[in-house]
Amino acid sequence: MIAVDTNILLRYLLADDETQSRKASTLINGSQSVLVTDVVLAETIWTLKGKKYKLDRDAIIRVINALFEEPNIHFEDGQTVWRALCDYRKARSVKSGGKRKLADFPDALIVNKAQSYARDCGERLSGVFTFDTAAQVLPGTRKP
Repeated sequence: MIAVDTNILLRYLLADDETQSRKASTLINGSQSVLVTDVVLAETIWTLKGKKYKLDRDAIIRVINALFEEPNIHFEDGQTVWRALCDYRKARSVKSGGKRKLADFPDALIVNKAQSYARDCGERLSGVFTFDTAAQVLPGTRKP
């Protein structure tokens, strides 16, 4: 198994630098399993949604689905990533500061990771507290 950093995953997904994209593709399509950690996944999504690439919600969902379809790619906690993706898909928008806002995928991942960790520890999670009004629509979040 190998693990990749965010820049490798981005070059693979975007194919925007011929040399680096080819090397990234060789790694990801090679003979070893490829670990994508939660941090790498969150950074990748933040970058894709950011000022340069501006991917919308549907595009982000397609990217994550495509990563699940890659035979060599394994997530740090695939079931939790899948649950986060399902919550992200279902999240409704809220009005905040005069604008409509939607929860981000990393918000859904944070909530689902916390729930998974609590379950693994045999604890009951009382909630994930956040000031982010958009994230507060996700199941398991609470206002402070």
